[in-house]
Amino acid sequence: MTDTRHRPAGPAPGTGGPADHPPAGGVPDPREPAARLLRDLRSGPAGLSGRDAARRLARFGPNTPARAEARSTWRALRRQLTHPLAVLLLVAAVLAVAAGTAQLGTAILVVVVLNAGFAFLQERHAGRAVEALGRYLPPHARVRRDATVRSVPAAELVPGDVLLLAEGDRVPADARLLSGGLQIDASALTGESVPVVRDASAPDTAARALDSPVLLFSGTGCVAGAAEAVVHATGAHTEIGRIAALAGTRPTDESPLERQVRRVARLIAAVAVGVGVAFVPLGVVAGLSLTEALVLAVGLIVANVPEGLLPTITLALAVGVRAMADRGALVKRLSAVETLGSTTVICTDKTGTLTTGTMRVVDVRGPGPETSPPGPAFWTALARCSTADPRTGAGDPTELALLEGAAAAGAGVDAGVRDAERLVLHAFDPHRMLMSTLDPGPDGPVLHVKGAPGAVLARCVLPADRRAAVEDAVAAMAGRGLRVLAVARRDPAADPAAAHPAAADPGARDAAESGLTLLGLVGLLDPPRPEAPAAVASCHHAGIRVHVVSGDDGRTAAEIARRVGIGADRVVDGAVLDAMTEPELERFFAGCGEVVVARAAPEAKLRIADALRARGEVVAMTGDGVNDAPALRHADIGVAMGRSGTEVAREAATLVLTDDDVATVVAGVEEGRRVYDNVRKFVVYIFGHLLPELVPFLAFALSGGLIPLPIGVLQILAIDLGTDLLPALALSREPAEPGLMDRPPRPRSENVITGEMLLRAWGLMGPVAAVLATGLFLAVLVRGGWSPGAATGPGSPLHTTYRQATTATFAAIVACQVGTAFAARTRRVSLRSVGITTNRLLLGALAAELVFAAAAIFLPVANSLLGTTPPPAWVFACLLPMPLLVWGTDEAYRGVRRAREPARLHPAPPGAGR
Repeated sequence: MTDTRHRPAGPAPGTGGPADHPPAGGVPDPREPAARLLRDLRSGPAGLSGRDAARRLARFGPNTPARAEARSTWRALRRQLTHPLAVLLLVAAVLAVAAGTAQLGTAILVVVVLNAGFAFLQERHAGRAVEALGRYLPPHARVRRDATVRSVPAAELVPGDVLLLAEGDRVPADARLLSGGLQIDASALTGESVPVVRDASAPDTAARALDSPVLLFSGTGCVAGAAEAVVHATGAHTEIGRIAALAGTRPTDESPLERQVRRVARLIAAVAVGVGVAFVPLGVVAGLSLTEALVLAVGLIVANVPEGLLPTITLALAVGVRAMADRGALVKRLSAVETLGSTTVICTDKTGTLTTGTMRVVDVRGPGPETSPPGPAFWTALARCSTADPRTGAGDPTELALLEGAAAAGAGVDAGVRDAERLVLHAFDPHRMLMSTLDPGPDGPVLHVKGAPGAVLARCVLPADRRAAVEDAVAAMAGRGLRVLAVARRDPAADPAAAHPAAADPGARDAAESGLTLLGLVGLLDPPRPEAPAAVASCHHAGIRVHVVSGDDGRTAAEIARRVGIGADRVVDGAVLDAMTEPELERFFAGCGEVVVARAAPEAKLRIADALRARGEVVAMTGDGVNDAPALRHADIGVAMGRSGTEVAREAATLVLTDDDVATVVAGVEEGRRVYDNVRKFVVYIFGHLLPELVPFLAFALSGGLIPLPIGVLQILAIDLGTDLLPALALSREPAEPGLMDRPPRPRSENVITGEMLLRAWGLMGPVAAVLATGLFLAVLVRGGWSPGAATGPGSPLHTTYRQATTATFAAIVACQVGTAFAARTRRVSLRSVGITTNRLLLGALAAELVFAAAAIFLPVANSLLGTTPPPAWVFACLLPMPLLVWGTDEAYRGVRRAREPARLHPAPPGAGR
């Protein structure tokens, strides 16, 4: 049976469509001859009938790209609540209740819910902002229906519809030209900044469908000409629909930080549970009952759970999101900020990303020697031989750039006056590759001509040597990636008959456009963004390589790359890249230097992202076109342009640049590094006082109960939630440390918790704080008359002294936290280099911490809840030097480390490979 699943029904009688049955095989080939394609689509030059179009619409569906299913609100919220650290906090809440402190268990639960809700709202807010950036396809299209021209909603187009397209229209569906010719802005789809010519009568010898001279693609724009075309694909079957589907084939991966946090959660859980379980037999040996040992084991587990870690990480990322928004970037996922900070390779598009997205005149040459400038007649010809209007921005971007150049040279002409005075317009002809206008001149009508250099030079009168020199100049300008046009004129004296308005007759055009006088050459380029060179230099300084992956011509892409400082050490065509196997592609990008990939298909960009990720690189892919969407989705972080980018690209990206400023990507790298540094800072801070909370339990267990427990479970919980949380949150607002962008990118495999961090927390500050806290506890007991093994429980003579001693331990840990907080502010440099008062939030948090500690010590309500009693006055004198001792120990370590390391960390140059 013939497969007709994807074939529209035949035309209704009277539409003029052929009655032949389409061949078996499914979707017809749009590149086959137009007559055969019309037959296969059951259509004709007169289009479809209204009833036939309605039947096809019901069969094929609306002409809109399939959208990814929106994430369920509850599913997104559940994802926040089931995060490993959230689960760990929930376990801590259960343990707190089991320890008899339901109030604190409830407080932990509130922290989890608030943290999850905060992260959820951040992501939802970003998603709504992106969705509000607008639609991409045109709302209406002109078609032939029932043998008449009518305007229909673009969403109701069906295969077989005959479109009527003209300058200024946006192509609403994939179609094949039937007649006429167009200049098409296909930059959103191909990445090429120069309009391309599409002609119904041109031979189709292109290697890929995107370059076919007879095919039009949904979403591209008509900048000149007029044509009729038959729709052969709509909705998800268009090139845009296919790319959108390709972009959604992979679920979102975890960011490097998310992966590391899961590892940290497992590590913390294992340590906490392991220590708690190990304490049970030790407690029994020390003389506790099994029930007492279990209760203290629960307290020990709670002591090892850093309740403030997850909310602090979320706040750090949220602060990064807000900072990025202030710098022109909209972050759709909190973790994207950190991912950008760990970027090792940036793959950037050219058009609209490195460039302004608008053409500019960058080189002009006269007809004489190479150094001679063009004369006034050259600029007059550019001003007259045009149909664009700079006031409204209507017309071919190239023509608008030429008019801007003419105006700057003093030859500007008002578009309305120009059109009113014009005698004849020969529109751009794809076969002739030029256009001409007959305009009034001081001595009579003048024919102005501009077009492709080969076409114009063939019609100019030039000596052989001069022609060769001009051709060399054209080659040199094209070799720099410029779009080159030749400009010429024909004076009235040359042939008055040819310059007469009767030359508008098509048969007389050849005579008119011959015997021309060359006026000069003009080279145009979509120029680099002014901020791009500095942004690229910052990337190189930070050890990040930048590759250009563009749909544009290789010479143009390489020229732009070199202008902004990208190495362009190797330039490869997309077809060559497509022929590489996966191992070959990985080896290619493992080489030294930076690469320019030209005429890259969407699949090529996707393969490049995967190849770099397979090598362990963290890949940021920037772009603004539809063709960028798959790679934006598959990269570690996709960065889309919000102002000039397409909706498909914005939906696929995780970061949208609302100002289209490529320098914002570099700002994002810096912000991401700052966020990651701050995550490590508060991890050092939190881990720094885990040891002084653990050592009291070990002292009790290892002494066999001779030393009473130096601190109670409720006091530890008060430290973790009362005095610990605010300084940790304040450290997430720490400004960037000097030299942040001088470091090479961290490896993907590097853990968020490093051995050096553990050395500082558990090998330096932790032991100092543990010795100070436990020593002060023993000092208070001894001064109160205690001896090892003496009873300190309720009703004993030493019970008040014991409560004072545990309160002293509590106060000592809080005092040491102050020193740990100042020490954790820097990873390598001295505290003096960042300034003591530069993080005022931390100063406020430490003040609040001390107020909370004072309340816990002196308020009767807190005394009864936490088991505290104000200690003797001399204890407070002992507390004063403790912050300095803890901070000084770490400051000395960092000073020794700086003395042994180079003063500056130089990243490997991009050309050195990785």
